[in-house]
Amino acid sequence: MAEIADKQIKRLRALIQEAETNLAAAKELLVSVVGEDTAAVASVKEENLGKVIEGVFDGQNMVGSDGKTYPVPANYASKSKLVQGDILKLTIGDDGAFMYKQIGPIPRKQLVGVLEQKDGHYFVKVADHEYRVLLASVTYFKAKPGDQVSVNVPEEEENAEWAALEAAL
Repeated sequence: MAEIADKQIKRLRALIQEAETNLAAAKELLVSVVGEDTAAVASVKEENLGKVIEGVFDGQNMVGSDGKTYPVPANYASKSKLVQGDILKLTIGDDGAFMYKQIGPIPRKQLVGVLEQKDGHYFVKVADHEYRVLLASVTYFKAKPGDQVSVNVPEEEENAEWAALEAAL
């Protein structure tokens, strides 16, 4: 089953690369026809891609460069093992669909701690520090309070409140 998933992932990556190549070729053709009219190129980009916003993952949401907070699906954050401080790109399609992509992972380190639950929220206690973790990660790994778990945190973690659950041990 893992072999099938690997083949599907390779095929998806190839399709994405092909689409990006075609888009770049179309942009070059447009510039050759229209000239260096960046407004025309930008409008075509906006028509096809919608609005693009970059921002920083705060452990649960993306804080955009425009100052607004955008909800990051917990399943995406969990599966991608996003760490507080990672840079994301959000494309808002013309149909209102949100598509996130991690474009700047920050340096991270792995720690081992104990999963705890307080007031409906999950935390991982590492030494004298508690990091919040997403419920989606806890349920994915079928972890329970008291379990030993591995988490990723920013390498410079003095002020980090969130961790990405890596595995239940």
